Amino acid sequence: MFSFLLACNTLTFAQDLKTVEHNRVKLPNGWSLTPVGKSLPLGDLPLNIAVSKKHRYAAVTNNGQSVQTIQLLDARTDRELDKVVISKAWGGLVFSADERSLYASGGDNNWIIRYAIINDKLQAADTIRLGNAWSKKSNSTNISPTGLALDDKKNVLYVVTKLDNTLYLIDLKTKGILKQIHLSADAYTCLLSPDNSKLFISLWGGDKVAVYGTNENRLVDSVAVGDNPNDLCISRNGRYLYVANANDNTVSVIDVRKFRVLETLNTAVTPTPLSGSTSNSVALSKNDKTLYIANADNNCLAVFNVEKPGFSQSMGFIPTGWYPSVVRMIDSKLYVANGKGFSSLPNPHGPNPTDKKETVLLHGGDPFRPARTEYIGGGLLNGTLSIIAAPTANELSIYSQAVVHNTPYHREQEVTATGEQGNPIPFKVGSASPIKHVFYIVQENRTYDQVLSDMPKGNGDTSLLLFGRRITPNHHALADNFVLLDNFYVDGEVSADGHNWSLGAYATDYMEKNWPTSYGSRGPGAVAPTAKNKLYIWDQAKRANITFRTYGEFINADNSPQIAVLKDHYAKAYPTHDLRDPDTLRYQAWEHDFDSLMRSNAVPQLSTLRMLSDHTEGTTAGRPTPFAHVADNDLAVGRLVEHIAKSPIWENSVIFIVEDDAQNGPDHVDAHRSPAYIAGGFVKRNFVDHTMYSTSSVLRTIELILGLAPMTQYDAAATSMWRSFNPTADRSPFKSLPSNINLNELNPKGTKLAGLAKGLDFTAVDRVPDELMNNMLWKAIRGENAIAPSPVRAAFVKAVQKSDDDDDKR
Repeated sequence: MFSFLLACNTLTFAQDLKTVEHNRVKLPNGWSLTPVGKSLPLGDLPLNIAVSKKHRYAAVTNNGQSVQTIQLLDARTDRELDKVVISKAWGGLVFSADERSLYASGGDNNWIIRYAIINDKLQAADTIRLGNAWSKKSNSTNISPTGLALDDKKNVLYVVTKLDNTLYLIDLKTKGILKQIHLSADAYTCLLSPDNSKLFISLWGGDKVAVYGTNENRLVDSVAVGDNPNDLCISRNGRYLYVANANDNTVSVIDVRKFRVLETLNTAVTPTPLSGSTSNSVALSKNDKTLYIANADNNCLAVFNVEKPGFSQSMGFIPTGWYPSVVRMIDSKLYVANGKGFSSLPNPHGPNPTDKKETVLLHGGDPFRPARTEYIGGGLLNGTLSIIAAPTANELSIYSQAVVHNTPYHREQEVTATGEQGNPIPFKVGSASPIKHVFYIVQENRTYDQVLSDMPKGNGDTSLLLFGRRITPNHHALADNFVLLDNFYVDGEVSADGHNWSLGAYATDYMEKNWPTSYGSRGPGAVAPTAKNKLYIWDQAKRANITFRTYGEFINADNSPQIAVLKDHYAKAYPTHDLRDPDTLRYQAWEHDFDSLMRSNAVPQLSTLRMLSDHTEGTTAGRPTPFAHVADNDLAVGRLVEHIAKSPIWENSVIFIVEDDAQNGPDHVDAHRSPAYIAGGFVKRNFVDHTMYSTSSVLRTIELILGLAPMTQYDAAATSMWRSFNPTADRSPFKSLPSNINLNELNPKGTKLAGLAKGLDFTAVDRVPDELMNNMLWKAIRGENAIAPSPVRAAFVKAVQKSDDDDDKR
């Protein structure tokens, strides 16, 4: 049906399609946006929209890293009525039936707040406590309420949680807890049946929906659904329950009477089992005949005709903004919250440590960040609300074509990529490559302009340079001697999701929705196993009988693997104590292990390494200076490349070096732009590659070399880096350069900068607010009175017409 709509309307409505696609925005991850409808500004990471019973109001909870808010909207006139700041919130929202109260989950404060709605304004009226508030300094119970459901007649509020995995029943008259029932996994939300006899609970980490019988006062049933079930909606007659499953691009349709899955809907633009659509919200039309599904990572709504459950049909797609996190139907219009707005944006009001308000709470408590601070991890990619009239068949056809054009992934890419005959990067999965050993190094948090903007051959702004050639001679030598990549973008935004992107070409909906909590110092964040991807590069290697070994990557501080596939596949002597261990020490451990494997003819085909000294410890007194940290990283990387270059396997090896994210600084093109490096026998020499690449491009290239199938839609769609490779090998080795910096140079005590760093946690990466870290480095290098420049986030506008070469370049 979808294909028929596309075919029959392509010519008739070409002009309208041209209008929809007039201002197409290309995102730094290679996907595009053509949002339709009108819009309203929302806050940082909108996660839920509640609609009142008579459709007078809608409410939005914004739960990102920066300022968190609850917005009250007039659902009839589509305008904001009120907005209140909430210290901690996450997900749950529900109106009372009389539209006089709004209940909101208070996140890791472990309470529920009731707002009275008076004269179209929100007034905090009651607090319902489930336990003590979370605190870094206390051993408070982790509860973290998520979904809410309200039985007005019984005066009972149902609350589910994602940390203590519990269903709470709250007596609204006494505000006391009536009952606590343990759930088998972390919960996302809950929903009452129309007659209030059943409460459906989506078990985010359990891949099933549990049923609580409100009359029986116990769990009465459960049914297995897809991977990472989250949002729920139910038909008005209570017969059919729809469950969005984020990790497998599906919606489970449940027959409530028999409580079994009647059918499963694949919501992907190109139907595929690969993660990457991220179905994370569902809404039914007023007549229950049409289902709308928010595909967060496909940036669209999938539309299904569900008039005959069990025989549902795909109708097409509607383009939205970036990462639609929730969809609701209000009469004949759709409310869609776009979690990351409409593009990457410039941020003229970047972090400024000279602002007294930004440093007032550095020494304990939650760091205060004014709303105007623009940071890649929060407050910059503010959400938007798309308000879209339910489309006609003709409009849906136009919208569907736009979504297809926005989507770089196509099913055939799972086995075939772009490339050229004779290139060492095959363009068919499973074809042979002369490259036999891949070394993949993941570093921490730098932007392109911070490191490589002093290279005349590249697109750099030297006013943003911090760690130029004098500090990083080896990184510069790699970019000089091999390939300079000046159009490379990381897929992740911080280290929490960045390492998942770097090794798995994806971050789950759980990760995307929870890391802002910890980065905003509001709770533990993405701590459950639910945060992990279904597949990582090591899983694919194991399936294909490719030997692999990891050094520090996905290894805990206690030297245990974070995921099962790494058992017996990691170097136990490799230092994992994060920033307390220098990268030169890590290099020495790797060299010893590598030499031992060489002697045994057992060097694995895939080696993954974590190098992190370039993160630095800022201006912490008595610890290495930022220059010393970065220079230590540079020397370790240079020595590693040289050591491989002097080995017998150099000709048939390739080394990829990336940053897990680029959050820690400014860049004049986009704050996702990052340095990346390639070295090896078949890598081109003295070459500049301006092709637009992403983290997923590196993974796609590694997969093609090793004969691995892609893990997600992102690496399947990514442009491989074949343009940076030669058909014939160059055997000339690489010689590392000595450091120009004293690696033992320590930050002095008693300075203003030392005071700025006092009390900050550098035992692991990203425990210090990024805006503070960036400014600390800038002042340490440019002087205490220097004002750090604002990072720039750009919207990449791309013409509608496509060609294979132009699509990869800007």
